[in-house]
Amino acid sequence: MKPVRRFQVHPSLPDALRPLLEIAHNLRWAWTPEAIDLFRRLDRSLFEETNHDPVRMLGLAAQHRLDEAAKDGEFLARLEAVRRDFERYMGAETWYRRTHGAADTPLVAYFSMEFGITECLPIYSGGLGVLAGDHLKSASDLGIPLVGVGLLYQKGYFHQRLNSDGWQTENYPVNDFSTMPIRPVADPEGRPVRITLPIGGRAAAVQLWRAQVGRVSLILLDTHLPENAAEIREVTGELYGGDGERRLQQEILLGLGGMRALDRLGLRARVYHMNEGHSAFLGLERIRMLMKERSLHFEEAREIVTASLIFTTHTPVPAGIDVFAADLMERYFAEFRAELGLSPAAFLDLGRVRAGDTGEPFNTTVLAIRLAGRTNGVSRLHGSVTRSMWQHIWEGLPVEDVPITHVTNGVHAPSWISRDLRQLYDRALGAQWSEKPPDPVVWSRIELDGDALWRAHERRRDKLVQFVRARLARQLRAAGGGASEVADAESVLDPRALTIGFARRFATYKRATLLLSDPERLARLLNDPERPAQIVYAGKAHPRDEGGKELIKQIHAVLRLPELRGKIVFIENYDAVIARTLLAGCDIWLNTPRRPLEASGTSGMKAALNGVVNLSVLDGWWDEAWTPEVGFAVGGGEVMDDIVVQDRLEARALLDRLEHAVIPLFYDRDDRGVPRQWVALKRNAIGLLGPVYNTHRMVTQYLDEFYLPAAKRRDGLEADGSAGARARAARRARIRAGWKDVRVVSIESDVPAALAVGAPFEVRAWIAAGAIPPSDLSVELILGRVGADDTLTAVERLPMRAEGGVSDLGVLHRARVACASSGTQGFAVRVMPRPVEEGDPPEPTLIVWAG
Repeated sequence: MKPVRRFQVHPSLPDALRPLLEIAHNLRWAWTPEAIDLFRRLDRSLFEETNHDPVRMLGLAAQHRLDEAAKDGEFLARLEAVRRDFERYMGAETWYRRTHGAADTPLVAYFSMEFGITECLPIYSGGLGVLAGDHLKSASDLGIPLVGVGLLYQKGYFHQRLNSDGWQTENYPVNDFSTMPIRPVADPEGRPVRITLPIGGRAAAVQLWRAQVGRVSLILLDTHLPENAAEIREVTGELYGGDGERRLQQEILLGLGGMRALDRLGLRARVYHMNEGHSAFLGLERIRMLMKERSLHFEEAREIVTASLIFTTHTPVPAGIDVFAADLMERYFAEFRAELGLSPAAFLDLGRVRAGDTGEPFNTTVLAIRLAGRTNGVSRLHGSVTRSMWQHIWEGLPVEDVPITHVTNGVHAPSWISRDLRQLYDRALGAQWSEKPPDPVVWSRIELDGDALWRAHERRRDKLVQFVRARLARQLRAAGGGASEVADAESVLDPRALTIGFARRFATYKRATLLLSDPERLARLLNDPERPAQIVYAGKAHPRDEGGKELIKQIHAVLRLPELRGKIVFIENYDAVIARTLLAGCDIWLNTPRRPLEASGTSGMKAALNGVVNLSVLDGWWDEAWTPEVGFAVGGGEVMDDIVVQDRLEARALLDRLEHAVIPLFYDRDDRGVPRQWVALKRNAIGLLGPVYNTHRMVTQYLDEFYLPAAKRRDGLEADGSAGARARAARRARIRAGWKDVRVVSIESDVPAALAVGAPFEVRAWIAAGAIPPSDLSVELILGRVGADDTLTAVERLPMRAEGGVSDLGVLHRARVACASSGTQGFAVRVMPRPVEEGDPPEPTLIVWAG
């Protein structure tokens, strides 16, 4: 039966409790312990039942309980304190304003397919979304003028259950937006704000919603509206649901629809940041808008867009990249492409590694790389991997010169530090430490009392054990388990034993079962009566990842072995609640990816901020963060061709590390029962890793190195009626047209067959460039050691000066150099267009080498 009319019913709050609604609708409460305590105090069980959703809780709370709270002096005093703190936060002069001044419009628009801000807004699946949520939280704390853009999913990501065999099953609860901490965007008359967007020939009505994340607005797009066709409604049905065509529809909505939503709301930013390639189409929409508004052609508008477009990729393997067939792209983009003035071939080449390769599908990561002025990976190692992945876009450019850098991820410290640890942070760093960029010097001198740190962690481990027991008992009851099974679940784990945590997405490369490869040896370690240990697993496999599901099934089989029963547990339906509990209560945070397939690994950063010791393969962030003073490494960063052999060796190395290093150090106690060396590791993890691997550092790095320079470049290009953009586009067109005539005609050098270190020699190169003047060329001498494969390594790039006029051999260029080290050395000469500004990326295909 369908209703004849729809309407909203809001909670009837007594006047004294009205501030609760405003506090509940700003997600800043999610990282404010006092606000969370306030909602729990109102009705603890209901707060848990609603998955920590204060808006829904207020709507379901019994009226008599609300009336009681309105007369409870202590509750009202706590409410007033939270209200004052909220108003102080929202009205305070922020770090950004003190440092960079006020901003009337957003500096940055941050686009992401998912945002993990809090568990009651389930529009995220894992690390990518949580990183995006933490990015917004830090921008809010620091006062950076940023707006987020994402999609509002009717079902979000799935809930996980395991059957009796340990096989993952999925169900998709439907979200009720009216009871979530979000609000429809309304115009001044109170009417819902909508946009219309063509998707595959259909006109899609799109409702705009706002989630307020402290000082930052997150705009969410929703097509699940009655007036839309069923296919269009399902565009925002499930996160990562459906087939490739549904993914294309979602990315069109995010990129094109997100830009039109910001335009509708008057929230045009100066800089745009794409978190993964899902939002790459926003660059094309920005070009279209500029062409229309400023009477620019495609390449002129592209200059402005590229100058102010940032792309962050998180994917270390090509298999994780979205690609779409050419005919599908033409079906969805034919009219849009025509507005850009592009032929089908030119449009498709924007998303191809090798332009002109008609057999290659359209790749949104390639589109993002080609349009963005800056592209980065999310750790130092991932930056290197990403340069290798996409080197062929710049055919002929050595991998080390590929213009992809890295900004190592971080985590939002106030969201992930346990209550017990936060109190220690407040005492050591001051109450406002979370609202300004971290000072590494101050953090490195942080004085945490060893006894207090250890006792705080013991409390968290005890809470973890109680939490796990309750969750396991609930899992068993839901699965129809008997009374004896439930009773066993309520006594698993030892609150005093070394506790190892492994919780993350169950992809096969993460090797969740590496620790279980030798069950007999593992059982001896875990069951040592003097030095016991235990393992807590949690995590979801993608619904279509059969390999990931098989790993969960294998863990389920092992934990049921008699010798391991009660020593290994698996917690279903991994989410932020489980993550926070494990990250605070485990002693060891285990990570076993197959190097170099872990892009970053932010869960380990959250663990470190809680003083939890990492034990990890040297991959992702741990490759650059690890030293013996802060945790444990598995292996030495080796990568083998035979992955079976590598897995076997690293499994043995992992058990060796546990048996001979981790467990002995944990149980080496003084006469007060405190493991002093272990506590030193915990203190170092906080003091040395804390100020680096957090999103306050990450976001300020993006601001200083990406956002502010990009805004400045855009200002220059748009000045005087976009004269700069027009000039740059004309120059680029001229160079492209004449590049076929560029060649290295001849090279001469007076270098002898052998010479001493530091002895100078000269290299001369004659460059023919047709109509392209020497001032538009960058001629470089590449000097380095000759490797075993006859390629140059450890190179220096030295400019060659143009001398004299044009002769029959072209223009003479000279460089005088000297070798700083001995051995077999060599040089090469290359020619590229000279960048207009420092930092301009080299243009693909416009590279000429001598010979």
